[in-house]
Amino acid sequence: MLTAVLLAWPVAISMKKTYSGDKSFMDFMQPIEQFIFKICRIDPGIEMDWKQYLLSLMLIQVCWFVLGFVILLIQGHLFLNPAHVSDMEWTLALNSAISFLTSTNLQHYSGETGATYLSQLCVFMFLQFVSAATSLCAGVAIVRGLSSKSITSLGNFYRDFVLSCTRILLPLSLLVAVIFMLNGMPITFHGPDQIVTLQGDTTQVSLGPVATMIPIKELGSNGGGFFGANCAHPFENPNFLTFIVHIIIVMLLPVAFVFFIGLYLDQKKFSRMLFTVMLAGFLLTLIPIIYSESAGNNHLGAMGISQPMGNMEGKEVRFGGFYSGFYSAVNMVIPAGTITGMHDSYMPLGAVGMLIGMQVDAFFGGLGTGWINMFIYLIIAVFIATLMIGRTPELLGRKISIKEVQVAVVVSILSFLVPIILTAVACFTFLHYPGGNDTLGWLSNKGPHGFTTMFYEYVSCMAGNGSEFSGLGNNTAYWNLTTCIPMLLGRFAPIIGAFIIIGSYRTKQYVEPSFGTLKSDSTTFGLFLFAIILILTVLSMFIMLMLGPISEYFM
Repeated sequence: MLTAVLLAWPVAISMKKTYSGDKSFMDFMQPIEQFIFKICRIDPGIEMDWKQYLLSLMLIQVCWFVLGFVILLIQGHLFLNPAHVSDMEWTLALNSAISFLTSTNLQHYSGETGATYLSQLCVFMFLQFVSAATSLCAGVAIVRGLSSKSITSLGNFYRDFVLSCTRILLPLSLLVAVIFMLNGMPITFHGPDQIVTLQGDTTQVSLGPVATMIPIKELGSNGGGFFGANCAHPFENPNFLTFIVHIIIVMLLPVAFVFFIGLYLDQKKFSRMLFTVMLAGFLLTLIPIIYSESAGNNHLGAMGISQPMGNMEGKEVRFGGFYSGFYSAVNMVIPAGTITGMHDSYMPLGAVGMLIGMQVDAFFGGLGTGWINMFIYLIIAVFIATLMIGRTPELLGRKISIKEVQVAVVVSILSFLVPIILTAVACFTFLHYPGGNDTLGWLSNKGPHGFTTMFYEYVSCMAGNGSEFSGLGNNTAYWNLTTCIPMLLGRFAPIIGAFIIIGSYRTKQYVEPSFGTLKSDSTTFGLFLFAIILILTVLSMFIMLMLGPISEYFM
């Protein structure tokens, strides 16, 4: 964590120079960027208001979706398919394309057997780059909107997008890829190797261009693995050094973005307040997961069975209960959703921490989108705080009207209402499906644990996390189609809501802070913001937590 914070500062400085148009050491990329603008017929000097910026952002998503969906449908008939993987069934292709487009990276397929090398590179890796760049652009645009300058422009989406790729995501990904390759992560286009095990069995070992995909999986808060076992697989996580690098790079850009906010707005105290709130939330999520996994299963302890490495069911032996729990907590708070163990085997209290971390999605959160979610909480917190002290709602020099608050509340309500409704529908279907619920083949565990498994799936999709409980038979038309709803809403509702808010916010006259202004960068407001986030989250999830992991814990 400390290493990620220290590295995040110079990255934040570079980001500030990139998006402010200042000179930086990355200017050597200008010829490449100008070439891209030329062949795409883009004028990067054209300024966009919030509607133009948002429209450009949304329209290009359609192009990327169509490209990914079509390739997945016909992947078995295309080149770079040495393992002879077949075409994807259409509901799975639809789910997978939307999943990676929205940076959720929910994988209802197993990477090495469900996707060809072409699909891994030209669909999944490509979408991980462009979805991360899109998230970054959206976050930067909202930061620009909070500037004290009187201009109405939020910049140029296409310029921001290209620079996000050429000056931030691509250089860092290349650097990390080299580190991974030097530590044994494969990068090859050869097909699976056939080997004979020590006990004489013949088996196939899947290979591929793994090191090209894994860096952006972590740096972009994505999480889609090349293999079905994700970061538990030795080719995605060869040793403990790569394990540490995974943690550093998944936190690097979300933390750097918080510092970037302070640098760009010249509001370093405001940035420190945000960082403190996010860090406190991160630690609050971390504690129950690490504690429950390190302590082990109390039923096994009652039988006299020693558990020196904690709860090892479903864990990668190299990492044990403590490090697996820590890795899980990091990837719940920052919604990459990568795993080193099966969450279906985690202890019930660990599931509480995971669900809360995903639901908040603002304790650092995803690259760019974590800040957008925090921005929604900020609007609500400022409104409530000023009402309590009898002042006009105001954030960084501009008034907040009822319109901005209404949009923020709608986005906040959607974030928990959609998973709850879909879970209720899934429970009804499971209980009343003709022929009995066993015919569905959904759950390996029923009761409260089964309820948590289904609820977790939808919360994960809504939060753009993409991790699963792995005890759910989800590669069916039902789950492939219904999970598309929270993935799309969870991705675009906060972005659209934030742009509507910032568009209205920019129409207000900027006023220099006075003695009567609510200080949104103070420690007191930070505590209030933290309390508002927890109250909203706990109240919205209380019944679901009681029906699921808390009931399982007491059972």
